[in-house]
Amino acid sequence: MNKLIKKNHLFFFFFKLIFFTSLIYPQSENQINEDDCTFNGYKLYGKIQFVDSFPDIKIQIVDSFADLEVKIVESFPDKCGEWQIVGSFPDLKVQIVDSFADLKIKFVESFPGIP
Repeated sequence: MNKLIKKNHLFFFFFKLIFFTSLIYPQSENQINEDDCTFNGYKLYGKIQFVDSFPDIKIQIVDSFADLEVKIVESFPDKCGEWQIVGSFPDLKVQIVDSFADLKIKFVESFPGIP
């Protein structure tokens, strides 16, 4: 009887450990949603403002293995990966960093979007 109780306690301990670990470290956060081209609810297209602090997303510019390929456009940034750079009233505020970025991007001349 005593061994059965110990096994039950051990089972519930591991169940609680796995359950609470999944709450602390959610698996789906910080991923690009390919269906609507968003990252944590932020559109990855539209009017973009580069900032030095308090960004919506931190990006790192890379030459390969990018999460998103970006094309700079002058108007109508309405497709995934199309960015129009603005000084005010942005859809998204972005900070360029060298490490610990949320997304890695590559600037392209054609075919923007999720590779």
